[in-house]
Amino acid sequence: MNKKKIINDPVYGFIHLPYELIFDLLEHPYFQRLRRIKQLGLTCYVYPGATHSRFHHALGAMHLMTQAVAVLQAKRVAIEPAEAEAVCTAILLHDIGHGPFSHALEHTIVAVHHETLSMLFMEQLNRYCKGRLSLAMSIFEGDYPKAFLHELVSSQLDMDRMDYLNRDSFFTGVEEGVIGFERIIKMLDVYNNHIVVEAKGIYSVEQFLIARRLMYWQVYLHKTALAAECMLVKLLERAKYLTQQGHTLEATPAFSLFLQNHFTEQDFQNNPDLLAQFALLDDTDIEVAMKVWQNHSDRVLSILAKGLLNRQILKIVLENEPISEELYEQQHQRICRTYQLSKEEADYLVFCGTTSNSAYSYKGSQINIAYKNGAIKNITQASDYLNLAALAATVVKHYLCYLK
Repeated sequence: MNKKKIINDPVYGFIHLPYELIFDLLEHPYFQRLRRIKQLGLTCYVYPGATHSRFHHALGAMHLMTQAVAVLQAKRVAIEPAEAEAVCTAILLHDIGHGPFSHALEHTIVAVHHETLSMLFMEQLNRYCKGRLSLAMSIFEGDYPKAFLHELVSSQLDMDRMDYLNRDSFFTGVEEGVIGFERIIKMLDVYNNHIVVEAKGIYSVEQFLIARRLMYWQVYLHKTALAAECMLVKLLERAKYLTQQGHTLEATPAFSLFLQNHFTEQDFQNNPDLLAQFALLDDTDIEVAMKVWQNHSDRVLSILAKGLLNRQILKIVLENEPISEELYEQQHQRICRTYQLSKEEADYLVFCGTTSNSAYSYKGSQINIAYKNGAIKNITQASDYLNLAALAATVVKHYLCYLK
């Protein structure tokens, strides 16, 4: 059977599957599940075209990785065939641990980080592939001696970020997210075991960082998308609370299991069957549950489920300063009075929080620029763009969500 298939991708055109191992992983149910998990969660309430999946993103990131590896090999960077296959496998599987609606489930039903779950999935897939993922796992965790391979998978200029900026910009129609990924990849090199960018590519890197900042505030942290995700978190919190109080909520068997129990990372490590149950969860489980819960006798659960299904999103106020206690209390009392809810019930329908973002971080791996004279400079020092250093500052926004 020919396993070196060609896939037609709307962003890059034809994507070639370079290794038979990649094909085998694509065919596995754990990976096929990513078709049923949207990359941007509820952002489609703001940008209707944003319905692409994590399956699309994983393929796109793998495609960019094959290009990056080819560029580095052409520049005589020592990358063995086994390492090339492993780094492509690592980026393909980097998001396999995501649950339904991505981070919303991570904060409520399953209290385990998606990267931890990704490693657990890789361990099971490694047994399925008879040890062929061991090198990929070492690169993914950052244990492999060639640090630049891990940086291609996870850093401030990795293939993950390059694909999601390109792909999310394409499907949302937000042109500010378009980056010169081909130029950046062509300018990649390795110095002292770390990824650097040739000085000729500095303007493309500047645009990459600016695009990332714009995409965060226009797409990922758009106030309506933020309010919708907060609603989903509150819905799941309410469902978990009711279940723990002895109420029976209709849901799929796998979803019910996680509603009724609080599993830790240790539980997942000790019980392989638990990971198999998690692998049965996707966006459909949550959507089906919401359809049923909209008619539930619990008014809070019903209001949240019905609101999410019909895009009746909570009102959100975004401020640079903390939300005043007076404004919060005013909305809280109004909801208690109007909907005849207790204080505890109203807490699900009016709440405060913060969100933050920085386009560049001085912590961890840096984006370094390499000059012909051998000098290496951090992008913020090398760039003559005055506002680039400011992009490293963390911008914090305070919000108040409440039922209209």
